[in-house]
Amino acid sequence: MKVLEINHCNKKFGENEVLKDISLSVEEGQVVSIIGPSGSGKSTLLRCATLLETMDGGDLIYLGKPAAKADESGKSVYASQQELRAIKQNFGLVFQNFNLFPHYTVLKNIMEAPVLIGGRKKDEVEQEARALLAKMGLSDKADAYPYQLSGGQQQRVSIARALAMKPKILFFDEPTSALDPELTGEILKVIQDLAAEHMTMVIVTHEMAFARDVSNHIIFMDGGVIVEEGESEQVINHPTQERTKAFLGRFHR
Repeated sequence: MKVLEINHCNKKFGENEVLKDISLSVEEGQVVSIIGPSGSGKSTLLRCATLLETMDGGDLIYLGKPAAKADESGKSVYASQQELRAIKQNFGLVFQNFNLFPHYTVLKNIMEAPVLIGGRKKDEVEQEARALLAKMGLSDKADAYPYQLSGGQQQRVSIARALAMKPKILFFDEPTSALDPELTGEILKVIQDLAAEHMTMVIVTHEMAFARDVSNHIIFMDGGVIVEEGESEQVINHPTQERTKAFLGRFHR
């Protein structure tokens, strides 16, 4: 089953065409990594997929329900606010800079959305939030505040917070870029564990070895287009396009 479909996505900022006719789909249980140089459009694509940016043209579909559909001219027409609110329940997003509420405890950071947005019972949500903290190796941090945690711990809290909404698909935008190499390993381990549980994920990353090992599918973007995509092993170890080879040359060396 397709969890996410993007068809002919276009996005401009002023005269700068950042995304040019991008199409992709993500099947349930699939882990897709998006790689490419800075400025290639990776993060903008993720922001369009998670409704933080609006597309100028193309379709955005979650589980068969359109968040945006192209009209006859190709322009994206978005669903109503009510429909978009329902569609947003399908995905979670983990940012590169954590985005935790500094004045909330770790536990409250995780519980806030399921209680307020999901309208769920506090006791039930607290039980699940504590179980997620245990899964992240942070059982003893429930009453701590974000400033008392390391970057790696904060990122694990933000992953737990995204999982608390029980999303059908989880997006990661450079989840390790704000961390030093030692802490990067702990976050990659968490994502690998989620992949082993068949969590559907889309990961924008600059960690090539990790992208190869954790993903079933890799998309290489450059200049706002998809240059090459395919099975992770094939794209990373045996790319067919010259631009992909040039980009990965440093990694292979």
